[in-house]
Amino acid sequence: MPFTRLVPHSVVAALFAALVSLPVAACGQVPVLGRTPADSAPPAVPREMRAAWIASVGNIDWPSQPGLTTAQQQAELIAILDKLVQLNMNAAVLQVRPAADALYQSSLEPWSEYLTGEMGRAPDPYYDPLTFAVAEAHRRGLELHVWINPYRARYSTARPASATHVSRTHPELVRRYGPYLWMDPGDPAVRALTKDVVLDLVRRYDIDAVHMDDYFYPYPETQRGREIDFPDESTYRRYQVGGGTLARNDWRRENVNLLVKELDDSIHAVKPWVRFGISPFGIWRPGYPASVRGLDQYDKLYADARKWLNEGWVDYFTPQLYWSADRPEQSYPVLLEWWVQQNLKGRHLWPGNYTGKVGFTNAARWRTSEIIDQIRRTRAQPGATGNVHFNMKVFLDDPDSLDERLVSEAYTGPALVPASPWLGRGAPIAPRIAVRNDSTSGFWVLDIAPGGTPATGATMPAPPPDSSGARALWLWVVQLRTPDGWTTRIIPATERLHVLTPRTGATPLDVRVMAVDRVGNVGPAARVVPTF
Repeated sequence: MPFTRLVPHSVVAALFAALVSLPVAACGQVPVLGRTPADSAPPAVPREMRAAWIASVGNIDWPSQPGLTTAQQQAELIAILDKLVQLNMNAAVLQVRPAADALYQSSLEPWSEYLTGEMGRAPDPYYDPLTFAVAEAHRRGLELHVWINPYRARYSTARPASATHVSRTHPELVRRYGPYLWMDPGDPAVRALTKDVVLDLVRRYDIDAVHMDDYFYPYPETQRGREIDFPDESTYRRYQVGGGTLARNDWRRENVNLLVKELDDSIHAVKPWVRFGISPFGIWRPGYPASVRGLDQYDKLYADARKWLNEGWVDYFTPQLYWSADRPEQSYPVLLEWWVQQNLKGRHLWPGNYTGKVGFTNAARWRTSEIIDQIRRTRAQPGATGNVHFNMKVFLDDPDSLDERLVSEAYTGPALVPASPWLGRGAPIAPRIAVRNDSTSGFWVLDIAPGGTPATGATMPAPPPDSSGARALWLWVVQLRTPDGWTTRIIPATERLHVLTPRTGATPLDVRVMAVDRVGNVGPAARVVPTF
């Protein structure tokens, strides 16, 4: 039934005027799903992760170069988020800790050199890029996953490290290996530091997930054609003196296992709805499955990625399947099926795709059809429910009509991120809604307000309160039937006023709204059949 108007009439009219002057992405709306016949039930809303990595290391994606002004940095990030909305994606994976530094305000690590060109120097005029990124992503209905590297200390030493960087405050934790500096995973202090950084992010920012990439122990370096061992002799000796009995390689793997398990436990202890994801190298070991050849991450990166998935120490798993479907020794569908078989706890399996390889610069590049085919193969594989694309720049460049074909052939409408019921069950209750025509603007308007008490029979109110103490509703699914059929929109749950259609447009005949919580549970629909 109707409820008290949430916004004064004069304010509504002004809002309408502003809305119609903005592009769809700028006002936080997501393009609609395909139409269906007018006499049918509302269409089911697809469930699929559609995300892109936004790399800051080396200024790969954002910021495009160090030393941009605050306004330039913000404009670039807004353009990236708007592009994701235009492509009907639903999540951004933003790198905020590329090398023991921070693209956000931190008391633990210095400001990243990739922001201002000088490690330790804050943006001027000051702003917190992560606060900005979370707010702008959420305003568009996009999840924001913070991407960290757990062990890399310096990616480039061309510029000096700040006095507060770990290489200067705790040089005993840092090792030079090849051209880079790395923190030693075998030192418990490194594990504690990484955990402190992650929990600081989880506590202070309204993020949706923490994402860790494939750099554990570093990829092997060579000298004169021979592989160089990682210089952790002193740390391993200390482990042995303390009574440790594992062989060195097993000890290395256990160091990484401890970090993964501790992060999974501690993130959920602070905010149960924040997910933890890892994107390991796409091959666990050569011969698994039998046709596969390539780098042995178990033996070279000391990453027992299969174990993490088997044990359910992650909420989502994104193996980097950066090979084409027809490559016999690293076949995309063959590896995808194998990883699905390892998912014993039923966590999300969202493979990573090397979409940045699309282009025409040389024979090794891919055509857009390869990525479209990989998305279709993912959908055809039971147990795989989405894709994460590396990297964002390719969508901004749009080679080989990538963006147009993605929207017309694969991501034809918006989708909800798959739910994570192990993080909280019990659907949110139906919202209260009312449909009216605003006589001043001529728009059909949908008023939305959260429902009251949890639905009868719910196992728990879902999700838990967020850091501000508010009930953590996340999205509204708005389904509208006009004489032309059904359309579906996915909008942020912060919206209380939504424009359905101009008065001169198709008249609303049936409106339904469902609430979505922070772990993806969807509640029952509230329904209004307008009688005008």
